[in-house]
Amino acid sequence: MAITLKGNIVTGEGIQKGFINLDNSVISSVGNVVPEGDLLDVGDSFIVPGFIDLHIHGIHYFLVDNGTDDLSGMCRILPKYGVTGFLPTVAPRPSGEDAAFLSGLSKTVTEGAEILGFHLEGPFLKLTGALPPDAISESDESRVESLIQAVKPFRAVFSVSPDVKGIEKLLPLMTRGNIPVFMTHTAASVKETQIAIELGARHATHFYDVFPCPEVQEPGVRPCGAVEAILADKRVSVDFILDGVHVDPVAVKMAQICKAGGPGCVCLITDSNVGAGLDPGRFNFFNAGEIEFAYKGSPARLVENNALAGSGLTMDQVMRNAISFLDIGLPEAVQLVSTNPSGVLGLGNRKGKLEKGFDADFVILDRELNVLQTWISGKCFFEK
Repeated sequence: MAITLKGNIVTGEGIQKGFINLDNSVISSVGNVVPEGDLLDVGDSFIVPGFIDLHIHGIHYFLVDNGTDDLSGMCRILPKYGVTGFLPTVAPRPSGEDAAFLSGLSKTVTEGAEILGFHLEGPFLKLTGALPPDAISESDESRVESLIQAVKPFRAVFSVSPDVKGIEKLLPLMTRGNIPVFMTHTAASVKETQIAIELGARHATHFYDVFPCPEVQEPGVRPCGAVEAILADKRVSVDFILDGVHVDPVAVKMAQICKAGGPGCVCLITDSNVGAGLDPGRFNFFNAGEIEFAYKGSPARLVENNALAGSGLTMDQVMRNAISFLDIGLPEAVQLVSTNPSGVLGLGNRKGKLEKGFDADFVILDRELNVLQTWISGKCFFEK
């Protein structure tokens, strides 16, 4: 069915008044073209590419680690916040339990936001952060294979620590088919990080968080580690939790300069936990214990020790934060929450832009940049 939208179209080049023609699930043309179908005039509102969240554990009362019903619920809720595609992020379980759980998740019947793969934050991590102790695992090639098979027909996107013993044996398995591998939860040296990059680890998630500074060995000499090795290599993209607490915005600005022109460049994520998008309160985060939000959109903190455990962000708030914290415009913010994440996932030829031949995934924003409508594959899944 042909539909034409008229409004302020946001592209990488800027904002232009024009038309977007849809042919079922695909954009057939963009610009000052003759409308091809039923016309929807959104007035002075903005039309932007759909948001893609590379790292999200939960939203509202739903948590990926609770199983298929919660995952289905997340897909239904996320379009409210402009999300058209995402990587459900799974916390590690003991060996033997994880593959069975993932196999069940991969068969979830969903509608709404599209699952673009499963993000496995573990078990091949050096530092646990807020994750359960089962996150720690030595090199295990058979376990990698079982997890890859378990999520089919989806892709398994692993987050690993370059300093896990034997990780060099696992990375060639994880990157088969040009699947990205993320780096995180690491105190790796420059050399360990560079080895992982050469073997295909080309993205760092919730960058700066659980990337501890190396210990000073000689007074006056600032040591380098994983952070510096990642910033120095333009082949590696990064993402940040931009809530004003997890990382100082100056680090995001620095990464934008270091990564200028690199593939995927800089992305923004939520790393949101159960309770995100709701009023302040306490919620149960899998087997890590209770978490608490001090205010709507605040960091999530473990009640037991006040440690950070993800965030209460939603992607529309992330976009608005980017404009405020980084002093950028809407087109640049859209790059960080849509265009660049699609590139990280190797989907830059069909998602993350409003161009002919791309998937008809887009969001209509009012003048205050609140979500009015979210369209996925040419269908409106959320309307305020």
